[in-house]
Amino acid sequence: MKKLSMLSALVVVSIALVVPVAAQQTAGSNTNKTQVTSGAKMKVKGTILKKENQTLTMRDQTGSELIVRLASNAKIQEKKGNPFRGGHKYAEAQLVRGLFVEVEGRGDSSGALVADKIRFADDDLRVAQTVDSTVVPIENRLGEAEDRVTKTEQNAERLSGQLDELSQVANLAKGGAAAAQETADVAVEGVNKTNDRISSLDDYEVRKTETINFKVGSAVLSPEAKAMLDGLATQAKSERGFVIEVRAFASSDGSENKNRALSQHRAQNVMRYLAENHDIPLRRIILPFGYGEAQPVADNTTRDGRKQNRRAEVSILVSKGITSPVNVNRPVGSNR
Repeated sequence: MKKLSMLSALVVVSIALVVPVAAQQTAGSNTNKTQVTSGAKMKVKGTILKKENQTLTMRDQTGSELIVRLASNAKIQEKKGNPFRGGHKYAEAQLVRGLFVEVEGRGDSSGALVADKIRFADDDLRVAQTVDSTVVPIENRLGEAEDRVTKTEQNAERLSGQLDELSQVANLAKGGAAAAQETADVAVEGVNKTNDRISSLDDYEVRKTETINFKVGSAVLSPEAKAMLDGLATQAKSERGFVIEVRAFASSDGSENKNRALSQHRAQNVMRYLAENHDIPLRRIILPFGYGEAQPVADNTTRDGRKQNRRAEVSILVSKGITSPVNVNRPVGSNR
């Protein structure tokens, strides 16, 4: 086992030396994107974010996004922990969103990485398939929400087209062009504020966040953790249009793969407690996800730091577009 650990360390060091030469990062709006030098060898680990035909978008361990194209003869294999048995071979269809993979290949002229070999652990595949089966229903609901937003925008456009007619009606009702202009201004203001509200439907604000901690190697909720979740669930039910985000993490105790699976188990236990004990609908819970040892909040080299990193962060999010009413300032003396 010590020899394997030393070999893993040497591989990580080799990757750290190769990647800066082979890749260049470009800063986008909020996301770094890695451009691979044409012909340069590269080996990278990360999570698949999207798959279209034979092209993958993945996020590496530094948070940078990278385009990966599958070579025609690309090998997709199991990253096995037992050196004394043969590894499984996988089909391209098993490269699903949320899968943590290790990719080897060379850069092409577009800055993408052309993968010759892709490896991943069997446990990671099972977790990713569970995640993917949960994401699809959520995306379907988002699609329905987008359809409703589109219809609302179309209604707003029709309202805009009726401004001239409203101006004529105002002239007849108030007996002057000034009154008609005031009515038209009110209509324009209403349309503009409606459009602003539609635009903020996917803009969320955090109403409350609780951080619960776990024992070493455990995903069991303590009585204190359950009490914190009880309070959060009570507040969530009083909010309009709320959703709950669950993010779980692990300390550096144990192996990387086990910590990733352990953090996912912690996130799922939080989701199950909220659903079973407080009747929180699953459609109100954003896909719970375990980040493993990533994003530590304290130093993993100290006992207290590792204790803080064994955690789950649970937040109540509320859409600004739902909670913000459309208020139109009408002219003084108007009875309509």
